[in-house]
Amino acid sequence: MKKMFFFIMMIQLLSCNSAKNDNVVPSSLRSTESAILEDSNSLHQAFVYQGVLPCADCSGIETTLKIYQGDGTMESHTFELVSIYKGKKPEKKWIKKGTYNLERGLEDDPDGTIYILNWDKPETEQIYYGHYSKNPDKIYLLNNKRQIIKSELNYSLILRK
Repeated sequence: MKKMFFFIMMIQLLSCNSAKNDNVVPSSLRSTESAILEDSNSLHQAFVYQGVLPCADCSGIETTLKIYQGDGTMESHTFELVSIYKGKKPEKKWIKKGTYNLERGLEDDPDGTIYILNWDKPETEQIYYGHYSKNPDKIYLLNNKRQIIKSELNYSLILRK
């Protein structure tokens, strides 16, 4: 009897989640639906990008950026940025949370996307990430002019699948 109850509950949960994905995920990001995760602390779905960014005085900054889609309202567009400075004793871990806004257009790609983290704060506290429309699986840390940082070093994060 317990197995049957568990099976029925799983079917209901899966059917609810698939309907919710159709309503929340923008059509331009349908190819990355498998990368959408549900956070245990929130009912909002998130795109999770990870990678190691360059660091001037450590071996690298292990970075995880979660972009929560929310319910489509500006208030529900939230992010969590976790940065761990590797090679430091003790390792430093920074967690930033806030809201983001979107802009269209990244360099020569008018359909690219720019995420403005902390868009409602002073410009000195804003962080910019962006991706090209043809490759939303790779997001770049941008400079304060909203441009990809030109360097031989890797300033990108990859969408976790």
